[in-house]
Amino acid sequence: MNYKILGKILGKIMVLEGVLMVAPLIISLIYKEPFLNTLAFIVPIVLLVGIGFLLQLLKPRRNSFYQKEGFALTALAWVVMALFGAIPFMINREIPRFEDAFFEMVSGFTTTGASVVNDIAALSHSTLFWRSFSHWIGGMGILVFVLIFIPESNEGSAMHLLRAESPGPQVGKIVSKMKVTTRILYLIYLGLTVLLVIILMLDKPIAGYENDQLFISLLTAFGSAGTGGFGVIPGSIAMYNPFSQYVIAIFLLLFGLNFSLYYLLLIGKVKDMLRSEELRGYFSIAVIAVLVVFASLLARFEAYPQNYTTEEMFRHSLFQVASIMTTTGYTTTDFNLWPTAATAVMVALMVFGAMAGSTAGGIKHSRIIISVKGIYINIRKLINPRYVPKMKFEGKTLEEKTVNDVFAFVTLYFLIMIAVTTLLSMDPINGTVATVVSDGGTYSQNHGLLSNLTATISCLSNIGPGLEAVGPYLSFSGFSAFSKLLLSFTMLAGRLEILPVMILFNAKTWKRF
Repeated sequence: MNYKILGKILGKIMVLEGVLMVAPLIISLIYKEPFLNTLAFIVPIVLLVGIGFLLQLLKPRRNSFYQKEGFALTALAWVVMALFGAIPFMINREIPRFEDAFFEMVSGFTTTGASVVNDIAALSHSTLFWRSFSHWIGGMGILVFVLIFIPESNEGSAMHLLRAESPGPQVGKIVSKMKVTTRILYLIYLGLTVLLVIILMLDKPIAGYENDQLFISLLTAFGSAGTGGFGVIPGSIAMYNPFSQYVIAIFLLLFGLNFSLYYLLLIGKVKDMLRSEELRGYFSIAVIAVLVVFASLLARFEAYPQNYTTEEMFRHSLFQVASIMTTTGYTTTDFNLWPTAATAVMVALMVFGAMAGSTAGGIKHSRIIISVKGIYINIRKLINPRYVPKMKFEGKTLEEKTVNDVFAFVTLYFLIMIAVTTLLSMDPINGTVATVVSDGGTYSQNHGLLSNLTATISCLSNIGPGLEAVGPYLSFSGFSAFSKLLLSFTMLAGRLEILPVMILFNAKTWKRF
């Protein structure tokens, strides 16, 4: 293990986080918040920049590193960023307990959107900004941006970082140089974010928040771009106007696309983009899911407790499918109360996720497609032992290693889901029913197996809300400190696609050469 190069790059990441934390500091000054809120960001900025510069004094014998180091560095970077990112919440006392602040910040950077905050209206503007800004930072991946700092000669090292952090079974450069690739990705990401802010500003302000339209639009765009889901006002997106809800739903689906497809669109290769097998599968599942949910709501029209109009049923169906499918977690309604068929679709979408190479979580559609094809081939081989399998994906023949890696990931995903759900079931809160005041409403919080299962899937797929006690308008605050820390690392495992986090706990990782 090349400890010095790891320390040096980790130092760059810390300095970068310190610089990024200046943004919420400025927000604190603009809104003339109490000095404690301002100090809450000054302290971690000084620590991050100071420690980061000290780490730059390390002189490694070589600047390159290999896959093992890339995976370890990726996991370490996200843990360090979450630890320092949680400091402001503890200093300003808005989220005073360490396990809560760490959970909130891991949820932010991993774009999960699960929260321990019951009353979002009590949070300051600077805290709201930092929570949502962390979604935007973590959405594309902080190390994708840090790749700019890696020497051009070390393209192999840069690829190890990108492979460790970028979601999906395929990682590659869309142009010849890695630095150019990262710039293109971030320009597309930034462009879509700015476009969403502009469109949201065209809508009339939310009633009661007329003076905060730009602030709310900006933070909503951060959460949408990063497919995060932290709410800015009580009720998540429920109070937004129908126009904004439709716009956000469309942009969520757009941010769920593989960003390399946008590059093909920009250079005029529209036919190549439309030929994408994963793209067709992605939109097919989205359309089918919306229709199934909409139909289930229509079938229960008279018995449905929320008395929606037909248009509202369609809008909520579209929005919630887009939000859950892209693992964003924004909500326009309490889908916890939906018919069983609709909630079953929601749980399935939690597991599927969106496309590889997007800002979303979940297993990813590419892996689902490859898994289905792999199962079909195995059935064919059982019927005809002489059958020679030849699996193709996106027009290319897949190597056996790629297929095996996909099956290994899916297996790990479900093993972790079972293990974490079992551990959560040992939490003392299980079997209790509590009345909780959350975001201005009063809800019954029933902790049971469904709560634990959907909380695990929510964190592992980086979604945010689940069902029952962790439903759309409830929080994770009821879990014990151990459960919150367990779910924090579950979020990290989900965002980093499991292996980088597992490598951290392997003793062989830390052996010197």
